[in-house]
Amino acid sequence: MNGNPVKLALVTGGVRRLGAHISTRLAEAGYALALHGHSDAQPDDMLTEALKVHNTDWSGFVADFVEEGAASRLLESVVEHFGRPPDLLINNASLFDYDDAQSLDDRNLEQHLRINMMVPTLLTTLLAKRVPKNERAAVVNIVDQRVRNPNGDQLSYTLSKQALSETIRTLAIACADQLRINGIAPGLTLATEDYSAEQMTRLATVMPLNRLSSPDDIAAAVRYLAEADSVTGQTLFVDGGAHMKSYDRDFMFMERR
Repeated sequence: MNGNPVKLALVTGGVRRLGAHISTRLAEAGYALALHGHSDAQPDDMLTEALKVHNTDWSGFVADFVEEGAASRLLESVVEHFGRPPDLLINNASLFDYDDAQSLDDRNLEQHLRINMMVPTLLTTLLAKRVPKNERAAVVNIVDQRVRNPNGDQLSYTLSKQALSETIRTLAIACADQLRINGIAPGLTLATEDYSAEQMTRLATVMPLNRLSSPDDIAAAVRYLAEADSVTGQTLFVDGGAHMKSYDRDFMFMERR
């Protein structure tokens, strides 16, 4: 923006796991990067190397999204540091704790809604106010394939991601003069300690495409939506086709032997 040929991206949760893969792809594309972390903003080894190789102009920003006003303070800090608002906002940071209909409580639901829906919505609308006249920034929300065919597991997480998914079309209309807003819905992508390698292999075979989504798949989709000037209000499912099937349980409980 403002005549600067290097575009600036703000990636929430951008220093580790999927966020680090997204940030790496954007570094390769020549973006300057504002990298957010919950408790620290030190990039992982893969991203650190990419930042060096591509001589990326970057800075880390710490914000706890549970705190009131955190979204506003984060964006203000980014603007103050780089001297301009981001051209691209990736709402990737997420809370993922287990509950179901029997264990859901108001505190857990409220925290999921705040981090997974409210903060992305606030960052989006705050950015819209900052976009210079006659320019348009891009927003990509990372949702989840389960918004299409949910099950009863991770109930607070699922509800909050469904809420975030529904903001995409609404805000794309409300902020059309300032923003393009799209979403990506990944499937099972990065294993946690809850999964064995053998279980991940078996899970791939229950997907319509017989494969799981990879971090590179998600990062490539982010870059596409970041640069697709005629696309807004869309959610791109990058999940091996998982959203086209209904599963009784979360993948964590499937194909265990």
